[in-house]
Amino acid sequence: MKAYIFPGQGAQFVGMGKDLYEKSEQARTLFEQANEILGFRITEIMFDGTVEDLKETKVTQPAIFLHSVILANVLGDDFKPDMAAGHSLGEFSALVACKALSFEDGLRLVAARANAMQKACEIQPSTMAAIIGLDDFTVEDICLRISDIVVPANYNCPGQLVISGTIAGVDKACELLTAAGAKRALKLNVGGAFHSPLMESAKMELEHAIVHTEIKEPVCPIYQNIDAKPYTDPALIKQNLIAQLTGPVRWTQIVKHMLEDGATSFTEVGPGNVLQGLVKKVDRQIPTESAEVS
Repeated sequence: MKAYIFPGQGAQFVGMGKDLYEKSEQARTLFEQANEILGFRITEIMFDGTVEDLKETKVTQPAIFLHSVILANVLGDDFKPDMAAGHSLGEFSALVACKALSFEDGLRLVAARANAMQKACEIQPSTMAAIIGLDDFTVEDICLRISDIVVPANYNCPGQLVISGTIAGVDKACELLTAAGAKRALKLNVGGAFHSPLMESAKMELEHAIVHTEIKEPVCPIYQNIDAKPYTDPALIKQNLIAQLTGPVRWTQIVKHMLEDGATSFTEVGPGNVLQGLVKKVDRQIPTESAEVS
């Protein structure tokens, strides 16, 4: 069974999507439609902008989404998923690629999500850190002992868990986790505490948009971040998308569940190959590849 996976924030690079735009008239049409919907030429930033411009949350998220869904669209009949999942933002890409969301509605939701998250980041200084070389239980336990807000945010693969919270909370957690044996506790260059209670204002803002957006049954099960389980029911998919902003990304568990449910290969659809590396750390024997258009 073929699993298709869609990356989230952090996979971006200057020049992403330019080859699609140049090679495919279908891709050009969708990119130009996106420029109109967003109200600015995101293609100019994606293809020829600066690294700093591309790192802005309000640009990064729509850019990665566009690369992923346009690539899936251009693949045409070669895109035949038996199951799909996306890492954080990538969940929206997966839903559009698998026909649960229209391209236009998906892009509008992603733009609304990015703007809401950027506003939430400005309310209170916050950050994230990657913890390398400790088991999940130890990281969870230490986070629970800290009075400031700090929570597990991204379960990326065995031995790699990203924490999220206030600057004081993350700093204290890094100190305690290093003392507990973490190989590394690396502060990340991000705008705020994604997938933590500090995103509550963004969650409330996005909830209204999601509730009023039509979501259909996807062509295959979508393994969602909040609990790593497969879903096809539109009402449940909506609930999980809303919960995702303040809940953790359970990527390790998603990959394990996909393997248990019969996944025999993983194809990453979008910029980079970050997710392929994470899949390999769950199961070194499973085939992985990047989707490409000739």
